Amino acid sequence: MYLKHLSLTNFRNFTRLDVDIPQRVVLLVGANAQGKTSILEAIYFLAAFTSFQTHADRQIINFTEAKNNSLTVTRLVAEYQRARSKHRLEARLILEPMGVVNSQRLRKEVLLDGVKKPVSDVIGHFNAVIFVPQMSQIIEGAPEDRRRYLNLALAQSTPAYARVLSEYNQALTQRNALLKLLGERGNILSATKGGGSSDQLEAWDDALTRLGSQIILWRIEALQQIEHLASRVHHELTHGSEILRLAYEPAYDPLPKPNGQLGLKIDTVVDRSGLDLKEIQNGFRASLSALRSLEIGRGVTTIGPHRDEIRFLANDIDLGNYGSRGQVRTALLSLKLAEVNWMRDRTGEWPVILLDEVMAELDLQRRGDLLKYVGETEQVLFTTTDLNVFTPAFASKAEVWRVEGGKIIPG
Repeated sequence: MYLKHLSLTNFRNFTRLDVDIPQRVVLLVGANAQGKTSILEAIYFLAAFTSFQTHADRQIINFTEAKNNSLTVTRLVAEYQRARSKHRLEARLILEPMGVVNSQRLRKEVLLDGVKKPVSDVIGHFNAVIFVPQMSQIIEGAPEDRRRYLNLALAQSTPAYARVLSEYNQALTQRNALLKLLGERGNILSATKGGGSSDQLEAWDDALTRLGSQIILWRIEALQQIEHLASRVHHELTHGSEILRLAYEPAYDPLPKPNGQLGLKIDTVVDRSGLDLKEIQNGFRASLSALRSLEIGRGVTTIGPHRDEIRFLANDIDLGNYGSRGQVRTALLSLKLAEVNWMRDRTGEWPVILLDEVMAELDLQRRGDLLKYVGETEQVLFTTTDLNVFTPAFASKAEVWRVEGGKIIPG
């Protein structure tokens, strides 16, 4: 898979951009704040329909246009080759006035080959893997940062994942609202007039079980596959001095605990590959029933994939708490290179690889290792402020573009 043409309108500092992209390595060179990272952000947005820079879509709309016009449309268009077919993917962010004075709302529209579709139906049709130094929060940040990483990777590689996750979150919101209502009314076993009842809770328990168990199973499979690939890359990057592991800690763990333990130590190697969907569903449903009184009292669902955790370990040391900067950087590089190969195994297509100022963060050995790995793929875009971080031999085979003030100047 590779990107052939990118068109941007009112995206970040780009009022308008139209550029053909060659099927090779592209080096985007320029000073900071010129638009290099925004180009990568736009490409990744068309793969994941969210930004790696912000959780708020409104922030990627060109500020000047939004300030001066009550109606602003941001358009991102990709023309790309997938297998033997060409496709056109378009995302529109429409900032439009509402009835209230000076109030606006944001709408998102997605079109694949000219046909408007739900995001959940399109995500994964164009694939990209992004690597930026600040992604260290995947390892060092909060659990939601790691869940977000896993959700975005799975959404691109598993067609139904985005839809199931969305439905799960909707069911979770409804269940939490009902738990809170029941707790406030002291109503655990019976209904009160005009309020929710524990009978209604059964329906949300069923929905959470059906959707949540599928998410758990997908995560088990994905993390075991990514760990296998990442540990092999990490072994090469560290010259065999470290063993990398990804420890999945589901909030509802379908694996029985030995000897009645409540939990497992983080350095315990756990194999959940033998679990099937029905087994997970039965256990998850039983756990929700057992926790019902507690959750009504708290007004919140305490178990499920919305509270899952993933930890990164090198030689059984938790990198999120005790890893050095170099260890975290190497583990993240291993994870991203593994993600590239994992996505190719799952989809049959190389994803477009996007690397933002990564070379400056690596020593000479790691730079060489990275260039060796990406050389096997179809299309890679680097950003850099200094072309000298690349060897002359590598740069001579790449397309070099200067980025200045939101404009691309072929080098």
